[in-house]
Amino acid sequence: MNLQRSALHATLLTCIAVLAPSPASAARFTMVISHLGPEDLTNNEMHPAMKHFESIVEARTGGDIDVQVFGNGQLGSEVETTKQAQAGKTVQATLISSGAMSSFFPAYQIITTPFLFPNYRIARAYFDGEWHANFMRGALKSSGLRYLGTLDDGGGFVAFTNNKRLIKSLEDLKGLKIRVEENPAHVATMKALGASATPLPWGEVLTALGTGLADGQFNAPGISLAFKLWEVNQYTTFSGHVYTTISWMMSDKWFQSLPPEHRQVVIEAAREATQVSHGIAVLAALTGWDVSCKKFKQCWILTKAERDRMAAVARPAWKQWVTKDFGVDAKLVDQLWAEVARIETEVPALDLKRYGQ
Repeated sequence: MNLQRSALHATLLTCIAVLAPSPASAARFTMVISHLGPEDLTNNEMHPAMKHFESIVEARTGGDIDVQVFGNGQLGSEVETTKQAQAGKTVQATLISSGAMSSFFPAYQIITTPFLFPNYRIARAYFDGEWHANFMRGALKSSGLRYLGTLDDGGGFVAFTNNKRLIKSLEDLKGLKIRVEENPAHVATMKALGASATPLPWGEVLTALGTGLADGQFNAPGISLAFKLWEVNQYTTFSGHVYTTISWMMSDKWFQSLPPEHRQVVIEAAREATQVSHGIAVLAALTGWDVSCKKFKQCWILTKAERDRMAAVARPAWKQWVTKDFGVDAKLVDQLWAEVARIETEVPALDLKRYGQ
């Protein structure tokens, strides 16, 4: 027994040593990563994922890469830090939302397709798949930014909150003033669904909801919990009509300056950190929704039939906007939709083959 305990103790010490950051003074390369989330390991998916990445990279390169993670927007806005990442001198990587991503890679607007994914399994299979990786090579060509992974912004799928009524059907959205990100894709979607879109930066949202400038908003349920939106809104509906994303982008100039073995470490560590982030994000969403149903006056989850009704209205209108007004090639939209449809068919079939026979 003592020998077994000694062996276990030695194993644990070895694991801790592997995960422990190496001394920064020995580093030949520095990788500064910026994100807007809190520097907290418990209330968001960005910071813990980046800290996990830091541990892996520093350990596997023997401290030759010093990873420095800055949250809370300390280094600037998403656009500012992404521009810095393009140069690769003061910031080497950044995490940016879909709206900001579209500023550097306009074609990314196709990911704002309303009702694109039916569930997490399909969303994950898409974002971690070959089609999306190839699609994101366009960002490398247009901006010099290399794609590392997609995090689920607060849990990905969104929920409405509002002060007027519980949203249970398409008709319930008519006339509501819904705050949206300053992203024309969301404006187009709300307009198609019969609501009035009010674009506002997040810093003005609570005031807008409290004063009636906006009746409601939508975000992942974890946002309702983090900002106690039940104090300014009465109703919430889990709609999942948008899948909010955070793209992890890195300076290709900096990446190419690394020796090949370090590049391999960075890519592998990024893939693992992205997987870690998924679970944390879903936990935030599930916790947020559970608390929401206790704190808001009423809560509701849209039925599949009602989601399908809304999708039938929103998707054609959104496609017309993204192709006619925004200028994205309609063929690219069709290819995305076809890829998601393929995954929707393939994943359940594989599940049945592997576990049901």
